[in-house]
Amino acid sequence: MITEHIMKTHQLYPEKWVDLYADYLFNYAVARISDADLAKDLVQETFFAGLKSAKNYKGEATERTWLIAILKRKVIDHYRKINSKKGKAEVRINYSSSSDSEGDWLEEQVADPFSTLENGVLENEELGIAIQECIGKLPKKQALVFTMKTIQNISTEDICNDLEINPSNLWVMIHRARTSLMDCLNKNWF
Repeated sequence: MITEHIMKTHQLYPEKWVDLYADYLFNYAVARISDADLAKDLVQETFFAGLKSAKNYKGEATERTWLIAILKRKVIDHYRKINSKKGKAEVRINYSSSSDSEGDWLEEQVADPFSTLENGVLENEELGIAIQECIGKLPKKQALVFTMKTIQNISTEDICNDLEINPSNLWVMIHRARTSLMDCLNKNWF
């Protein structure tokens, strides 16, 4: 009983979201989408979705973690939408010859690609594995800088001091890492 109360201490402060989290969410999105305008749209959609579902917030995660979870879903939905449009043209060409009845297109025999119940956990695990594999293919220092800044959220100043680099070098390495990761994910996961 007491543990449950302690775990639910986080609260939402939507009026502070833009000031506190907009940059972090934008960087998170642009690292995965590689399109600044689309990343801005996804962050905005994340804030709207957060406002809509604020009543469902249980306080078990920090506000930022909760918003990142919403943004992850938006990114995955974006790629599903793109890939489902590509796939429909390809799949519709192949007609199931097992019967001549209407409704036997292969597209109609595939599970719903937008169902979060069927695919959510598995896709998040697969994406996590794909990201880790792609990070492993980066040059060592690039991977270290990217992990420290983007995943561990260490400040620019601390990273520069620890690795004895200047901020310009740091941002060049992060940009190169993001570009390489996006290429790797596009080839190996999306």
